[in-house]
Amino acid sequence: MDSVFEPSDDNLPAINQNAEDAFLPLDYTVRGEIMRVVYTNPDSHYSVVRLRDDDDKELTLVGLLPGVLEGQRIEATGRWELHKEHGRQFHVNSFAAILPSSEEGIRRYLASGVLPGIGEKYAERIVEHFGADTLDVLDKASERLKEVPGIGKKRIAEIRQAWRDSNALRSTLVFLQGLGLSPSLCGRIVSLYGDKIAAEVVQRNPYRLAYELDGVGFLTADRIAMRLGIAANSPLRLCAGVVFALDELSQQGHTCCSKDTLLTAAQRLLDADAADLEQGLATAVQENKIVMDIVSGPQPTPMFFPRRLYAAEIDLARAIRVLLSNPARGLRLPQERLGQGFVRLNQAQRQAVEYAFNYGFSIITGGPGVGKTTVVSQIVAGAAILRKRILLAAPTGRASKRLSEATDCEASTIHRLLKWDPQERAFVHGPDKPLSGDILVVDEASMLDTLLASNLFQAVAPGTHVILVGDKDQLPSVGPGAVLHDLIHCGKMPVTYLTEIYRQQEGSRIITNAHAVNQGHLPDLRSVPQNTRSDFYWVEQDDPVQVAAMISRLVVERIPQVFGYDPCNDVQILTPMRKGECGTIALNTNLQQALNPPDVNKSSFQYGSKLFRAGDKVMQTSNNYDKGVFNGEMGQIILVDNEAKRFTVQFDIGVVEYQQQEADQLLLAYAVTVHKSQGSEFPVVIMPLLSQHYVMLQRNLLYTGMTRAKKLLILVGSRRALATAVNNNTPMQRQTMLANRLG
Repeated sequence: MDSVFEPSDDNLPAINQNAEDAFLPLDYTVRGEIMRVVYTNPDSHYSVVRLRDDDDKELTLVGLLPGVLEGQRIEATGRWELHKEHGRQFHVNSFAAILPSSEEGIRRYLASGVLPGIGEKYAERIVEHFGADTLDVLDKASERLKEVPGIGKKRIAEIRQAWRDSNALRSTLVFLQGLGLSPSLCGRIVSLYGDKIAAEVVQRNPYRLAYELDGVGFLTADRIAMRLGIAANSPLRLCAGVVFALDELSQQGHTCCSKDTLLTAAQRLLDADAADLEQGLATAVQENKIVMDIVSGPQPTPMFFPRRLYAAEIDLARAIRVLLSNPARGLRLPQERLGQGFVRLNQAQRQAVEYAFNYGFSIITGGPGVGKTTVVSQIVAGAAILRKRILLAAPTGRASKRLSEATDCEASTIHRLLKWDPQERAFVHGPDKPLSGDILVVDEASMLDTLLASNLFQAVAPGTHVILVGDKDQLPSVGPGAVLHDLIHCGKMPVTYLTEIYRQQEGSRIITNAHAVNQGHLPDLRSVPQNTRSDFYWVEQDDPVQVAAMISRLVVERIPQVFGYDPCNDVQILTPMRKGECGTIALNTNLQQALNPPDVNKSSFQYGSKLFRAGDKVMQTSNNYDKGVFNGEMGQIILVDNEAKRFTVQFDIGVVEYQQQEADQLLLAYAVTVHKSQGSEFPVVIMPLLSQHYVMLQRNLLYTGMTRAKKLLILVGSRRALATAVNNNTPMQRQTMLANRLG
């Protein structure tokens, strides 16, 4: 190991438990009457309430408490916790509502807002007249309200309807909680379907929850179905299981799969016999939840698609065929006017520039340091000479920002180029309103998935010159599809392969080692001479606990001390997996504690098992079109407002505000998976490679992680794991039909 990374063990950062996590006894139960609702969020149902328990003590309860009102009695199960700002409070995991029985409780309950138009005055009159029988009267004989002075027919009708509505919510929550669902899930179900029909929806088809509610999978829906008495061989269950199995396969990157593959996946999920699985598939196809298409060839083969991916692949193939059948008129590029920049290009680079102007669709591919950006700069210069409007785009914010800086020309993400319309829930640009430009350059094209590519190419007007730039040897897109791979191999458009390495001449060990790995060779692991610096280091260690400690030490101490890089803004941990001592979950917990520890001046909040704190580095994990922030974009939490249950994140695009219940869209990002790092570059990358990562050790994963480092790359692990990754050049082939459709 190099001397610049020789720390002493006593400098390891201490990993201490947060005060917020110091819980007292678990699975405790409290019972009493709600005295005051301090705060409630109508969307998430997160509430803070004051409760007087049966021992006449006042308690503070927090958690998901949908439908609770002052005067109402509840029985809640949860845990005591010590909050650094608010002290001792009871965190509710589940609760059951109990209607008040005392006259005072009933009066406060009616005056709390459960019935519109009934305030303190009318609540007092009603309870004074009917006493402890008030709720029975409202349930069974609401016409008797006319006995109360001052309440007319119109108000009685309103009270009757409001009481029915409140009963509907109460009954729905009782029904859902009776199925063993958490208050959080109950609240989300009610928010989605409404309190009047939520119970009916779940009772008729609990599997709808898996399709329509984020975070609910088939297994959860299946447990609900079992409690409802739905048989294991019910057509409803079999169909849902096959559909979900296909969705799981699409999450692995496939847009389609064969019948055998699908039924094998469904068998693992449903544990059903072959005849039942066949019936489930037939039902799914008949109900148009799955689409079957035939692959042409000597032996026509049926392939099965999720409906949305089938439509996207069909539309994508059609859009590309339109671009190819309406070729752009060749643009004569006066090379002499490009000057020395063009003269210095090698033969392959010149060819790439010429293809860009001579063909309507072309592809440029190559690894790091081969001059892809130089070629794009020459295309931009040529467009300026010809006075043609050029559009530059990339799948991620970081990639588009890097493209803009490299070309000194405005670039945007593909999502922002297409312009999302929140009202229409669709992109502004599409077949009916194409993009206005003569040339379109898309960088980091290996990240294009089928859905995004379909939207993009449908928005490109025939006659536009399209140039895709990317590294064919990187990991494929996070989303389903293998667009760049399929377009290169379909043989319908010119492809330029750039292979001559330029940055190698600058002495970059990152570049030479990345190319060595891509060619199936072990990287050069030799240490650099004493008192010299390198941009590549190898640290030998295979004990996951020791590696995790080493990573914390490197990030917090050694790299800032030796190289001067900022540990939060410049250093990125990339790991093959989420779980394990060196997975993203554990590393993020360690690094959050080390780099952004609890502080009285930093507000924080808990979302499920995740703790977020002002100053944390985070990553968006799904596309949020309304906020304009997309999967893979990184930012920093700059403000947590616990009173308003909001927080704000600084992204490259600007500041974005979230409600705390939207925190499921974010993950801590001190460490991220290699897959999630695609399209990004970081000054410093640390990457563990261990035997426990065996299932993920593949050449293209290692190569992709290495090429994310711009200034400094540190690999920490065992030579055996490294060799496994280098030698494993058989990554899973994604099942798609795009190339067939273009053939």
